[in-house]
Amino acid sequence: MIDSVSPIRFDWTRPEIDALFQRPLLDLVYDAATVHRQYFVAGEVQLSTLLSIKTGACPEDCKYCPQSGHYHTELVREPLLDLDTVEREAKAAKALGATRFCMGAAWKNPPAKDFPKVLAMVQTVKALGMESCMTLGMLTSEQADALADAGLDYYNHNLDTSPEFYGEIITTRTYQDRLETLGAVRDAGMKVCCGGILGMGETVSDRAGLIWQLATQNPHPESVPINLLVAVPGTPLAELAQIDPLDMVRAVAITRLTMPSSYVRLSAGREDMDEGIQALCFMAGANSIFYGERLLTTENPSVARDRALLGKLGLSSEVLTSA
Repeated sequence: MIDSVSPIRFDWTRPEIDALFQRPLLDLVYDAATVHRQYFVAGEVQLSTLLSIKTGACPEDCKYCPQSGHYHTELVREPLLDLDTVEREAKAAKALGATRFCMGAAWKNPPAKDFPKVLAMVQTVKALGMESCMTLGMLTSEQADALADAGLDYYNHNLDTSPEFYGEIITTRTYQDRLETLGAVRDAGMKVCCGGILGMGETVSDRAGLIWQLATQNPHPESVPINLLVAVPGTPLAELAQIDPLDMVRAVAITRLTMPSSYVRLSAGREDMDEGIQALCFMAGANSIFYGERLLTTENPSVARDRALLGKLGLSSEVLTSA
């Protein structure tokens, strides 16, 4: 039982994280719920909307991703969106209650010819009074500085899994490449959005390894998305069986316990999660969701469905006080 405010630690050991994965689930959920209420207003959920601003033909070989040019999926490739379209989508997301607008491009790294357009997108979203987030692949320090100067609040760059399992999923960039991009984002003064994916064939030890990597960053990522694999036909992971949904609850609880002040976001895979599992995830410390019918290229629960769920659980959407 937790009797006082849990300190924010950056010195978690791998055995400590491994031990958390062996604890009784309901004990974890109880402790995570307690910690959550020490750092956040109970019942508030942050809403983010995610838009694919450039779709498909990515040179990376991430085995979970339908946007990879290495695999044959039914995905329709699309060029970089124009600024008017991005502004229209951001306004629509804000009108529905989203406070953060996230933009993703299927690149290994942003090409020089398109980078000025990306900077203009950041400025457009900021002018609407929303938080902005982008995921564009690897960044140089110069690119990170330019994004920060344009007003970008968050940069998303997931570690995906543990260092030990990473090579089974991706070969076109290294774990160290990802860590260096995160370092460039931090040095530029932006907030970090960084998490991973469950259900790619990893072991429980790999899940512990991912959380250990995140929980020993100083500072912790301000936003930690926890994704459940969406097995897309045509990708190498298409035939994997779904994991036990309670594994998602456990991962959320351990993320909350080890990173008390971070937003923990239920991300990809919610379309396949029933209301009971999502409720347990919120109890275990999740306080952010992707909101809107699409997540880049995969389905997400409808706005009406999410509003109904939040209403049933007595949750409310967080208001961006700085807007």
